[in-house]
Amino acid sequence: MIRSYPEAPVCAVGGIVFRGSTVLLIQRAKPPAQGKWSIPGGVIRLGENLEAAVAREIREEAGLEVRPVTVGKVVDRIFVDSDGKVAYHYVIIDYVCVAGQGAPQAGSDASAAAFFDVQRLDEIDMTDGTAAVIREVQRRWKASAEA
Repeated sequence: MIRSYPEAPVCAVGGIVFRGSTVLLIQRAKPPAQGKWSIPGGVIRLGENLEAAVAREIREEAGLEVRPVTVGKVVDRIFVDSDGKVAYHYVIIDYVCVAGQGAPQAGSDASAAAFFDVQRLDEIDMTDGTAAVIREVQRRWKASAEA
């Protein structure tokens, strides 16, 4: 599958994993947005369902076993090069996931993995729009748990 300069958007998943007031993030080891912190996730494999894809991606990138619970948000991530051409275009289905015990450890496509306080996300060099997505999903997730 061609990811850079694709002919069509690429479908991917992300896993938003909360532990108390913290959220799991990985530091991207590859383009696009190499070096920035982001929600763990990646491209869905042919024949793989969404829930299996998000569980696999978090296991590969952060070393944690998770159970996807619900779709948190669907987002477009479009990266345009200096000539105005679309270098990357992902449609990402972000799931809220419940993680088992253990500490995250960086794996494939991640140079680091850790839980961060949601209130301090603005202090981290994150991919554009990620903090807003996490906060929106957290608000809705907490509201549904209290209902």
